[in-house]
Amino acid sequence: MNNISTDILEKVKEGDADAFTDIVDAYQNAIYNLCYRMLYNRTEAEDATQETFWKAWTNFSKYDFNRSFSTWILSIAAHYCIDLQRKKKVPEIEIDETMEEIIPDPIPHPEQEAIKNEEEQQIQDMLNSLNETDRAAIVLRYWYDFSDREIAESLSVYSVPENS
Repeated sequence: MNNISTDILEKVKEGDADAFTDIVDAYQNAIYNLCYRMLYNRTEAEDATQETFWKAWTNFSKYDFNRSFSTWILSIAAHYCIDLQRKKKVPEIEIDETMEEIIPDPIPHPEQEAIKNEEEQQIQDMLNSLNETDRAAIVLRYWYDFSDREIAESLSVYSVPENS
């Protein structure tokens, strides 16, 4: 995931839509993947991605330059997905929607693919059994390598001691 320069962030804070396009280009895949892992639905993940960017654009004046931009924008996505999940029960993942479809393997190996699909389904089943906040924490930790502090700040769950 690309880090955005302070110069671009300053321009966006001043209302520069072209600079915001740079942010969209840099973060659209990461935000979509986060939304997809939380919602398990492509259409909803696309909508959540768009909504995340809209919320970031309209609330950019609230961005604190002392925080990591990645943490800030991914937390917007995570909170939006949590809100969606709370509004409705998340359906089980459709059989044809596997993680493999996000990043396809160029060389198919039927036995390995079957094992991989089964493992991915088990992981998604375990994720689906968690509450929304716990699911977001797991995704942020293992897919985005967020620290305990970044996860706590992103999800507004509690304060982590400085040494973490």
